[in-house]
Amino acid sequence: MHANNIPLAERLRPNDFNNYIGQEHLIGKDSVLRKVIDSGHLPSIILWGPPGVGKTTLAKIISEKLDRPFYTLSAINSGVKDVREVIERAKSQGFFGTNNPILFIDEIHRFSKSQQDSLLGAVENGTITLIGATTENPSFEVISALLSRCQVYVLRTLEKEDLNALIELALKTDVDLKKKKVILKETESLLRISGGDARKLLNALELVINAVDKKTVTITNELVSKTIQANIIRYDKDGDQHYDIISAFIKSIRGSDPNAAVYWLARMIEGGEDPKFIARRLLILASEDVGNANPTALVIANNCFQAVNAIGYPECRITLSQTVIYLSSSAKSNSSYEAINRAQQLVKQTGNLSVPLNIRNAPTSLMKDLGHGEDYKYAHAYEGNFTEEEFLPKELIGSKLYEPNNNIRENEIRKNLKQWWKSKYDY
Repeated sequence: MHANNIPLAERLRPNDFNNYIGQEHLIGKDSVLRKVIDSGHLPSIILWGPPGVGKTTLAKIISEKLDRPFYTLSAINSGVKDVREVIERAKSQGFFGTNNPILFIDEIHRFSKSQQDSLLGAVENGTITLIGATTENPSFEVISALLSRCQVYVLRTLEKEDLNALIELALKTDVDLKKKKVILKETESLLRISGGDARKLLNALELVINAVDKKTVTITNELVSKTIQANIIRYDKDGDQHYDIISAFIKSIRGSDPNAAVYWLARMIEGGEDPKFIARRLLILASEDVGNANPTALVIANNCFQAVNAIGYPECRITLSQTVIYLSSSAKSNSSYEAINRAQQLVKQTGNLSVPLNIRNAPTSLMKDLGHGEDYKYAHAYEGNFTEEEFLPKELIGSKLYEPNNNIRENEIRKNLKQWWKSKYDY
């Protein structure tokens, strides 16, 4: 392929750690993964992170550094047969021990259970070292038997400093870009468009530079916005607009606009998005944004998730549409989300406070002698199944973490809490 036909992101792909930008927590000096790589004893690993943060590049650099044969499969177009062929090739070449081949599987979350099962034996006996890359939580998408045989490393979205360094590197080293004089006046639009995705950033940079039919290009926010807007692409389930579309989708539901929510749902469906990904987001939203304003929302969302797993496309689009419209049209509350955020922050600030003696477990006579469970008031033994008792550590008495929102159901919750606790829950 002629160099001009190779995207900038591919032309700039680093081949060692010295010019690999970002992920210092993994490959920086004395970092966990770097130590593992330097030891030469690499276990099978899963690289989990958003698109364009260097998962594929990292796998290739690891292979080069360890001098291992490197096989690669894409979960989009590879099946069990392809996996078995690679494994047989590895066996026939007689690589074992520290020099066994690396099998890199991009988008391993798209592998079915049977495809993942086909990897187990070879991973377990060391015929291959697996490096899987995924944009999805491996706890959901990788079978437990395979996940238990892998170390999971999380790659982070690239920071502003990383993205600016990439731009500078591209302008200084890329032969094609150096044919023009590029003046970086403003980069905010480029960074915003990238969303922390290096591939997206570099592709946008190249597009903007090539769109200007002059020897000198001055990059401004206006130029970037105008150029990218004119070349906008449709939803890409493999990365580019993935997070923008799901963001629009979630915000439309949160904003109680079923028309917009169904539109963004259709964009994802037409783009070939995994329906389980959509259903999981609806499950999260049912608690985060609807919550106790309508507790049935979580039931509906969970049933939707089960239905999507049972029937798949194309029929599950109807179930997804029904659920999206229901959640969009529902009363909203983020009080549960805010409560757990406040509680976690309080735990971080106060540490491991002692559990009050009256509500401690007392399974042995020694614990009873020490006062565990003493004076505990069993709520069901009192009228209305309630009696006042203190359940927080003494240092936190009076802390208010849950604040009901102003909606019909939570107004009822507020009324009950005030009736039971008086001033303690007087909002």
